[in-house]
Amino acid sequence: MALITNLYKMLLLLSIAVVTTIVQGVQFTFVNNHPSTIWVGSLGNAGKQPVNEGGWEMAPGSQISLEVDPSWAGRFWGRTGCKFNDNGRGHCDTGDCGNVLKCNGAGGVPPVTLAEITLGGWGGNDFYDISNVDGFNIPVTIIPTDKSGSGYDCTAAACTANLNTECPNELRLRANGATVGCKSACLAFNTDQYCCRGDYGTPEKCKSSDWPQNYPAFFKQRCPLAYSYAYDDERSTFTCSGTGYKIIFG
Repeated sequence: MALITNLYKMLLLLSIAVVTTIVQGVQFTFVNNHPSTIWVGSLGNAGKQPVNEGGWEMAPGSQISLEVDPSWAGRFWGRTGCKFNDNGRGHCDTGDCGNVLKCNGAGGVPPVTLAEITLGGWGGNDFYDISNVDGFNIPVTIIPTDKSGSGYDCTAAACTANLNTECPNELRLRANGATVGCKSACLAFNTDQYCCRGDYGTPEKCKSSDWPQNYPAFFKQRCPLAYSYAYDDERSTFTCSGTGYKIIFG
């Protein structure tokens, strides 16, 4: 009887250890290399909670590590030019999410550079990318922290250029006389062709090379590893697994 009891205990402890391993979170490390303070925004996909209540402040040179669920999916972005009161109410020049510090379910107002991640996706892989589909405000990079690879496997997805300095005049977002963001053509002009919707809602019908002005080429030439418009998948999506990730702003 004692032998059976001890065996039962061993199996129970083994089961607990296995469950603990399965539910162990994935570590995201956020780094602010931007010369100014930024306010990170986070938004979970449908059914996923935002990380760290959706927003937090990061001084230049600072970093913070947070653990997320291994099935989490969503996006992060850096807000700039923010002013918040003691109650967390205020406004940002770029990436604002409802005039609050803790976005908590609200997305960032474009133009913003997005870091998008889906953990534990198809085939057990993580999928991640940097997107300028909604425009650009500051450089962002995603790097796997525990693995390295080649091509689009376990390598850095990045937009490291400062597109604001070269942004076409018609796409510029200005605040206090300075260019603080570079809009997408969809955001700037809101046409079906530039937004890949309506009659242009398929990859075959929405090719930026056919547009009156190939604005995605401006983004792609400067940030070749980031999404430039809705159907830019082949040269923009990265995969990895079994690793944490570093998200670097600036």
